[in-house]
Amino acid sequence: MMDDRSVFHIISDLINEQGISCILIGGFAINYYKVTRQTADVDFLITKEGFNKIFKYLEEAGYKKNSLQENFVQLQNSHALMDVDFMFVDQKTIEKILSEGKKIKIVGQAFTVPSLYHLIALKLHSIKFNPKVRLTKDFPDIVNLIRINDVDFKERKFKELCFTYGTEEIYNRILEAFK
Repeated sequence: MMDDRSVFHIISDLINEQGISCILIGGFAINYYKVTRQTADVDFLITKEGFNKIFKYLEEAGYKKNSLQENFVQLQNSHALMDVDFMFVDQKTIEKILSEGKKIKIVGQAFTVPSLYHLIALKLHSIKFNPKVRLTKDFPDIVNLIRINDVDFKERKFKELCFTYGTEEIYNRILEAFK
């Protein structure tokens, strides 16, 4: 499987061949919503079962597990391809996000990114469960997504999103950021 293709070609081929649902998140999804952010890796949502179906092929492409947690794995590549992170969610979550997701193409390969609100929900969730690590990275993304995409952060729907996937404290930080 070693050739001059990008990680996007490899992942696209694998998810199509194996019939797996996979959603592009992280910096590339942020960039889709007009927020410019550099990223050193590619991030995906996938079920753990889906990941297990494609991992042996990723190993053949030079990927090795760098970090493994219950709901997350980081892969590093030994052939100069971008590193890849996979966040594990259940099939119901994948289907919900896919149903409102946006179709995009990267290097000619089709992917789905979450809707703007689902992407913000993922960021809120990340901060809620790992604030020490995620606050400095994800909070600026949330603020920039709100600002650049003219999200009405005072509307009830947005406040409920914050309280469901984040915390009241995070919501209050958002309000403070726009004072």
